[in-house]
Amino acid sequence: MAGLTKPKQYDWKDSNLALFGSETEMKVKKSSAETEPAWKNAGQKVGLEVWRIVNFKVTTWPVEDYGMFYDGDSYIVLNTYQKESSDVFWYDVHFWIGKYSTADEYGTAAYKTAELDMFLDDVPVQHREVQGYESKLFKSYFKVITIMRGGAESGFRQVVPENYKPRLMHFHGDKNLVEVIEIPRNASLLDGSDVYILDLGLKLYQWNGATSNKDERYKAMQYLHGLKDERGGKCTSEVLDQTDSMSTLARASRRQFLRYLDEVDNTSKDEYVKGDVDTTKELYRLSDESGNMKFTLEKRGDISPKDFDSKDVFIFDTKDEVFVWIGKETTANERSNAMTYAHKYLQKTSHPLLPVSCMTEGQFSSSFQMALAA
Repeated sequence: MAGLTKPKQYDWKDSNLALFGSETEMKVKKSSAETEPAWKNAGQKVGLEVWRIVNFKVTTWPVEDYGMFYDGDSYIVLNTYQKESSDVFWYDVHFWIGKYSTADEYGTAAYKTAELDMFLDDVPVQHREVQGYESKLFKSYFKVITIMRGGAESGFRQVVPENYKPRLMHFHGDKNLVEVIEIPRNASLLDGSDVYILDLGLKLYQWNGATSNKDERYKAMQYLHGLKDERGGKCTSEVLDQTDSMSTLARASRRQFLRYLDEVDNTSKDEYVKGDVDTTKELYRLSDESGNMKFTLEKRGDISPKDFDSKDVFIFDTKDEVFVWIGKETTANERSNAMTYAHKYLQKTSHPLLPVSCMTEGQFSSSFQMALAA
């Protein structure tokens, strides 16, 4: 369509990570947080809560859409839980950055995440999540994660046959988690080890790759039935197997399916690969004890709790996730520079988009405990 331009993919160098935990962020006053309507009942009961950033505002995300994200948006996800034999609430709060989310959106998400943290008396552990690089903890909240192209205003639920935009959904995963990602409708992207659904609005095709697993096929079938229910049973569906015998009917259905896979694939390939060739854990210390701020490698290999010192800030890079640990006796200067140094450190690595968690000594983080135990 005339006038439309391809959205810019996120630039991790401009991710506002430097503001996450900085002095600027810490100036967000709790009194301001208490005036945010979205936080009125936040964290008052065990469970998940999700918000989307719209025009610098925090908007409630429908419960039925939990696990669904648009790559042009940014979100805040709060998980409230209790430990065994305790009535105390504990929290993990994540801001999620879509691949095509704007700097304004994910900057607001980071800022509002800090605000929510203050509203909850600085109890939550804060996390940054980037599309395609989400932490295991974040993924554990959802049975299925679905990534749609565009923004939430794209109109997924409302189906008007004459102007519905066809979508191709890619199902990939196992019994632990199946991820569903909208991809360009391009036949060359079909992988025989996965499952796909072509959504034409009122006509649905499920394509099962020859070596796809039962979990992918089952989730795809659930997804297909869900679409039919949401659209009042007006949809018809058809399942195509890559190994189908080529009967006249099968050939006709396959031709119809392939006819819609004519979209040009303009998606850019990931500039960075996940993880490092070197998977050795590394621990860095940030300290101003000498009178100058120094960021030094403390240790490589096995990292244990005794390697952390309450007087300083530590950056713990597991090569799967990065933890910013702030000791209780750190100086104001060390504390305010913690995330800035983590940001600069990540810029120089081959894994700048890894999940980042920021915590103060004494805060509980299951993912941090697991990283130390591994």
